[in-house]
Amino acid sequence: MSYPPQGQGQHQQGGHAPAPAHQPGPVATGSGANMKRRNPVGAWLGLPIITFGIYGLVWFYKVHNELYRYDRRVGDSALNALLSMLFGFITFGIWPLVMWIKLGGRIRQAQRAAGLPASCSTGVGFLLGIIGFGVLYYQIQLNKVVDRYGGTPPDQHVSLVA
Repeated sequence: MSYPPQGQGQHQQGGHAPAPAHQPGPVATGSGANMKRRNPVGAWLGLPIITFGIYGLVWFYKVHNELYRYDRRVGDSALNALLSMLFGFITFGIWPLVMWIKLGGRIRQAQRAAGLPASCSTGVGFLLGIIGFGVLYYQIQLNKVVDRYGGTPPDQHVSLVA
């Protein structure tokens, strides 16, 4: 085996080592439908006031439905989520709280599937939900996933990496 003579085939200047090879980004493991980017303040305060609170239920259903279409591994719980909000009084409000906490976990999974650090905290979402800021927090976290794909329109197929 022969090696190139000294100074040929090597482009080192000043004794610096060559730059390490560029490591490829995350590899796609699947695909799903991109979610809709929503204005967090509009989803949290504006539309619920205009619709007398009905948009809050619509938002909860749509977010669960979009998360399922984005990553089918999270399970389809959109109808279950809506029913938990409508009939949560039967369980003295426990089941809506459980669904609210599960939503935070689903958003974390969506962030990981987008190749982002999982920054959505179920604890923070739960506490903010109790004082009325949960939709604002969760929508900001969901928008991080949507923004990851740039200007890709809603329902367009995007790649999942985790």
